[in-house]
Amino acid sequence: MEKREIFSRITAIPPVFVRLDGRAFHRLAENLSLKKPFDDRFNDAMVQVCTALVADSGLCPDFAFTFSDEISLYFTKLPFNGRVEKIDSVTASFASSILTLALGRAFPLSFDARVIPATREFAIEYLTNRQNEAWRNHLNGYCQQALIEEGTSAKKAAEQLKGLPAKDLHEMMHMRGFNLATTPSWQRRGVLVYKKITEKEGYNPVTKEHVVAERSAVTVERDLPLFTTPEGKEFLGKLVACP
Repeated sequence: MEKREIFSRITAIPPVFVRLDGRAFHRLAENLSLKKPFDDRFNDAMVQVCTALVADSGLCPDFAFTFSDEISLYFTKLPFNGRVEKIDSVTASFASSILTLALGRAFPLSFDARVIPATREFAIEYLTNRQNEAWRNHLNGYCQQALIEEGTSAKKAAEQLKGLPAKDLHEMMHMRGFNLATTPSWQRRGVLVYKKITEKEGYNPVTKEHVVAERSAVTVERDLPLFTTPEGKEFLGKLVACP
């Protein structure tokens, strides 16, 4: 029977991203009556998923970047000997379970998953692209909700906004007296969950010497720099350089 499991033999070589996307989460938003265009409770739950994936899943991704219903995991060491089927299925099922618990739902939630081969250089490009998408999602979310509140149907609002440049969307909200730049950073730039290495001074009673030990702690960064700026590029460079 194992000879028929032809896709189970497909493997990936690190580094890679694994991107998770929520399946039919618009229904979840309706069932939970989530605040539009962004809901703190849902974002907190997604951060819980990222934290569990980084710290408790046993998969050991280097970090997780999330916005909306999307999570990108970066791996420099792969579980399951790099077997794509297992990586996709386990990351998606683990994330689905944690989110279901975090939101206290009685019905199952699901993510899909895909493996994206990367290099250090591409990792920086990828994260910049996903943060740009977070900004676009942020613009569309606020603009669409503004039109709906003015009486436009959701379908018509989506059609009206489709293809509009970011500057036009920003101006649309500015004309309504709302500055999108004042919204929480996590809505505009996403959230990063990673293991931060810190140094802590201690005392060795055997050698009677003061020593410096490294400690690893999971850190949630909700106020990320803009990845296209010099500060953001430096941040990403250090992030993907450190496994």
